[in-house]
Amino acid sequence: MSQDAIVMLKADHKEVAKLFAEFEKKATTPARKRKIVTEVLSKLTVHTYLENEVMYPEVRRLVPDIEDDILESYEEHHVVDLLAVELEAMDDTDERYFPKFTVLMENVRHHVKEEEDEWFPKVRDALSRTDLREIGTRMAELRPTAPTKPEQPGALKKMIDAVVS
Repeated sequence: MSQDAIVMLKADHKEVAKLFAEFEKKATTPARKRKIVTEVLSKLTVHTYLENEVMYPEVRRLVPDIEDDILESYEEHHVVDLLAVELEAMDDTDERYFPKFTVLMENVRHHVKEEEDEWFPKVRDALSRTDLREIGTRMAELRPTAPTKPEQPGALKKMIDAVVS
């Protein structure tokens, strides 16, 4: 049976939160921190792609009352995307590399909190379980072919389209 879209997105949020917590531990070595940055950027690229391509357009269509929340989420993705592209292009020995990742973490945490506390409950109230499973199925089908690096084609497309239109 397919999984509810919100459950899927929350699972992604949890995975990234665990990596953030590991990154922030004093005992985490710089080498491990570099690996965490790479892993987080990959997970966030896939996650935002699925939200931008499937979740946000569908919710925007089906639940017009939260259009402002979705537009704000696109903008929050935009900020994280810019930081991710910059991190991807940086040498990991640059003195700004880890501070830039810290700023990315702060932005992602803010975004996740708003999604989970404010608009996911509205979506769950407005849509049926079947609707959420259908959206989840579409996201699951796209996941294997989703871009894993911020600079890959398609990673930023839907966000740019949404802002321009």
